[in-house]
Amino acid sequence: MNSPTQGTFFGHPKGLQTLFFTEMWERMSYYGMRMLLVLFMTATLQEGGLGLTVASAAAIYGLYTASVYFMGLPGGWLSDRLLGGQKAVWYGGIIIMIGHIVLAIPSDSTFFIGLILVVLGTGLLKPNIGAMVGMMYSEKDNRRDSGYALYYMGINIGSLIGYFVCGYLMENQGWHYAFGAAAIGMAAGLIMYRKTLPNLNGVAAQPASPLSPQGQKITWSVIAVFLSAVAVVATLIMQGVLSFDAVAVAETVALVFTATFVLYFGAIFFMGQLTGNEKRRMLALLLICIASACFWSGFEQAGSSLNLFARDYTDRLVGSFEVPTGWFQSLNSIFIILLSPFFAALWISVGKRYVSPGYGIKCAVGLVIMASGFIVMFFAAQYAASGLKVAPYWLVATYFLHTVGELCLSPVALSAVSKLSPRRFAGQMMGVFVLTYSIGNIIAGLLAGNFDPNNVSEMPNLYIQISLFSIGIGIVILLLSLKSRIWENLPEDEKAEDKVDGKAAVAT
Repeated sequence: MNSPTQGTFFGHPKGLQTLFFTEMWERMSYYGMRMLLVLFMTATLQEGGLGLTVASAAAIYGLYTASVYFMGLPGGWLSDRLLGGQKAVWYGGIIIMIGHIVLAIPSDSTFFIGLILVVLGTGLLKPNIGAMVGMMYSEKDNRRDSGYALYYMGINIGSLIGYFVCGYLMENQGWHYAFGAAAIGMAAGLIMYRKTLPNLNGVAAQPASPLSPQGQKITWSVIAVFLSAVAVVATLIMQGVLSFDAVAVAETVALVFTATFVLYFGAIFFMGQLTGNEKRRMLALLLICIASACFWSGFEQAGSSLNLFARDYTDRLVGSFEVPTGWFQSLNSIFIILLSPFFAALWISVGKRYVSPGYGIKCAVGLVIMASGFIVMFFAAQYAASGLKVAPYWLVATYFLHTVGELCLSPVALSAVSKLSPRRFAGQMMGVFVLTYSIGNIIAGLLAGNFDPNNVSEMPNLYIQISLFSIGIGIVILLLSLKSRIWENLPEDEKAEDKVDGKAAVAT
């Protein structure tokens, strides 16, 4: 561990500088490429795109973003048991860079290989680099929260760079130059990571719970079989031997992810030998998980239906300059950077002056605020349906509301998982919670598939349906949270609760 006196990066351990810039460049590559996906897949062959339907492109986008989160589960396990965090981040970054290089090749046949590589690499890098931030601090080090705040700032700076650089290149140089820029960004992150690796002082250099030699052999064999199966299936699909219906696959995967969540959550709840209080806290956490899945199914329209709306129906001319389509997605990062300090102070102030509203209530409010952004898009889509190009402030207002909703829900939900999960299942419950991101992302892709640029009159209906559904779920969760907020404050140990009640009775 680093002592407070060794901090050289804004008063934090030197290792934070290494992780900050590595993650910044990785997020530059990830968000820059993610912004391109649906636009590239739906662009015509004459425009250099793949010429896919919106339904297929949105389903592939949903599969891609959902898989990125899902692969974080085995990625974290491999770090803990086989590789160690440092090697997981290094090898993950290399795989991501190779994936972006493959995407930069002007060949339609290699496009999906590039996507698969980025998914596999991100699954190794993303969960482990975040965990390493916390490992640099002792349990009593009060710099931990501000360290994560700095780290989160790096994520948003990286995404801003990705949106602006890749968005500009997409409009002015071509798709594959933009994909190539993402590869250069990841390469910059790898160089920074390797040159400053000694700053980590051995943090996560070795697996936390290493496997036996026999276990390592079995694991490497399973990895080899899995990668071979992925390679064979991908080859057969590209050669036309196997048919690939992206929408049908996305629907099946959505069901599998949801069933996995229900079964895993249910197994811990019913077979984990939980106390009565732990079960009540788990029920409170279930509401937050439902809110999270619904939130991301709406929020992740940013890369799909909202991206297409910016391209096709938004007046992007500012004087003689045409704003690149992808730049609108940078609004989320800009608003996060501007609003994060305000929300951090807000929750502290509310906690001091009033009764804490509780995790469930905060998440329900965040879901409703996000949903209100689609009410804005309902009116914007009505103008577009009448044949007009709409002003950019409609999208600005939508992204603002989505960001406010994100700041109400996302950090609060993560905090709730860490507090409400039974301690002996804390790691597993964080993995189960990550499934809500996957579920939300794949549902987002399926919803965006209903966005038909050739049938503009249906757009207002799509947006109002997303809004009303999300608001309805938010209101139900809000009402249930009036009860569950009491469960959130129950101690895990029922004996501790009895002691508190006993002391209160004596005092009375």
